[in-house]
Amino acid sequence: MEKNIKPAPNAFKNTFCVFEEVDSSRITGLKAQFTSKAGSTYYYTDKGMYRLSHHWGRLANSKWRLIALDIPSASKTKLGFALWESFYPDNAIEKLYYLAVDYENRTVTYEHKNNPKFDQKAIVRTSFETTKKIKQIRNLFELTSWAKHYNYEDLDVLRKTIIDQLIVTERSLEEIKSSLPT
Repeated sequence: MEKNIKPAPNAFKNTFCVFEEVDSSRITGLKAQFTSKAGSTYYYTDKGMYRLSHHWGRLANSKWRLIALDIPSASKTKLGFALWESFYPDNAIEKLYYLAVDYENRTVTYEHKNNPKFDQKAIVRTSFETTKKIKQIRNLFELTSWAKHYNYEDLDVLRKTIIDQLIVTERSLEEIKSSLPT
């Protein structure tokens, strides 16, 4: 059984973190150490933090995402866990984020450059630049009208060609599209 401890310094201020959803039995016996005004409850252990919350994403001055379990749940309240070393610095000035795309599920997320899974291939951008690229990639996945100007056999291959370039180059979407055969 884990014991409660004090939180890691700076875990709450200007951080990016990806929590993994865990079963609620993981906090049995732990004492809640903080409850926010928005109703999130926090449990600190020597290894990391449990957060019981009904909202994830942008929180005050931090970006905390939850990777949900594959098990469907009617409850919006989820328990997430993150190791202390998974809290990375966040600000609007530095180039801290890269894009990760799941082509099978047609999703795009941003990840922190300090993430040990970062392969150094994707361009690292500021929060603002990253948000702009995410919107462009989501539009490429969701819309088809943009593709009518191109000569292609498989729309998914065309999408992947463009999205891959958005991720690994500094080229604009317009530059990438104009380089493709029409």
